[in-house]
Amino acid sequence: MSSKVLYLMICGAGPALHIEVMITLAIDAGWTVHRVATPAAAQHFLDLDALEKLTGNAVRTGHQGPGQPALPPADAVIVAPATYNTINKWAAGIADTYVLTQLAELTGLGVRIAVLPFVNTALAANRVFLRSVDELRQSGITVLFGEGGFVPHPPRHGGKIMDTYPWHLTLEAIPAT
Repeated sequence: MSSKVLYLMICGAGPALHIEVMITLAIDAGWTVHRVATPAAAQHFLDLDALEKLTGNAVRTGHQGPGQPALPPADAVIVAPATYNTINKWAAGIADTYVLTQLAELTGLGVRIAVLPFVNTALAANRVFLRSVDELRQSGITVLFGEGGFVPHPPRHGGKIMDTYPWHLTLEAIPAT
């Protein structure tokens, strides 16, 4: 039996430096993982060659190019770490990156999606962000934010919580079986 296909959408935030933790958890849970990265994640946080070796497939950073294989259909999606920017643009229907275009389409298709934000308390207190989280939840997206999910950290303290970023919650939200 082949494993289920998981799209891991990676945004440009500190936990992306440790994305191999999420990938390993997902593979161990029975997923075939395909990674799609925002431009900021690819440029500032990811070692694309090392990630390709980990799963055997390249990290997608843009639309399918000539001769590039298409991604297989997703059974589920994890967006982690999800930034303030990505969450707000997605909820507003802005699709100005490949990740946002894919998220808009996958939302419309009704694919199971779990989002694990990484924002500080100042950003999380912004009414726009709270509205965006609510909008995504109303669209059937599981946003793991607040009690029982990701709890924001004080500004400029994100590096202190890398070891406790709750990657595992995403897999509990979208089990492979």
